[in-house]
Amino acid sequence: MKRAAAEILREYGPFPDAERVNGVTYDGKNVWFATGDKLKALDPESGTIVQSIDVASHAGTAFDGEHLYQIAEDRIHKVDPKTGKVVATIPAPGNGGDSGMAWAEGSLWVGEYRAHKIHQIDPETGRVIRSIESKRVVTGVTWIDGELWHATWESEEGDLLRIDPETGDVLQEIAMPSGVSGLESDGEGCFFCGGGSSGKIRAVRRPGYRAGK
Repeated sequence: MKRAAAEILREYGPFPDAERVNGVTYDGKNVWFATGDKLKALDPESGTIVQSIDVASHAGTAFDGEHLYQIAEDRIHKVDPKTGKVVATIPAPGNGGDSGMAWAEGSLWVGEYRAHKIHQIDPETGRVIRSIESKRVVTGVTWIDGELWHATWESEEGDLLRIDPETGDVLQEIAMPSGVSGLESDGEGCFFCGGGSSGKIRAVRRPGYRAGK
């Protein structure tokens, strides 16, 4: 297994009226992050907040190319980012123990913190399609180039882990400066990582990435 320290590219925040970062996602332009009662959009180039939506946002956040998905206690809300309206709601698989969410292959992938699981669910119904067991707690999830990564937060320590989606074995480990709440790839060479009660977001270099490969 490969283990290395995270290469921090940039830190954002803390932000006004955002005491926590509970989840992060990326829409191809902006980084959306959950603060508890709002979803905020961050321009990663300027570091400024460019949009805010009033919606319960207690854990993971995802984007399917058109809509945002946001964990709110034991539910997942589907949100239209243009209007800020909740257009659908489905049950979350962890019944309130959910943490971390991603969109990939037409499904939502939802972390269940204490169960050490990542659930692939139907975004229309919330039905669990399959579950992947991890060896560690799950606090963020992302798929990129066929690789499954998840974040951890135990005590005050955090890591980014690439795991085998069949066995849950850890293949690669990136040590973070502190616990991670929410994880998303920009589709290229960067991970965006939520910093929980620090109110910060860190941009971290994705290991092994080569532009144009």
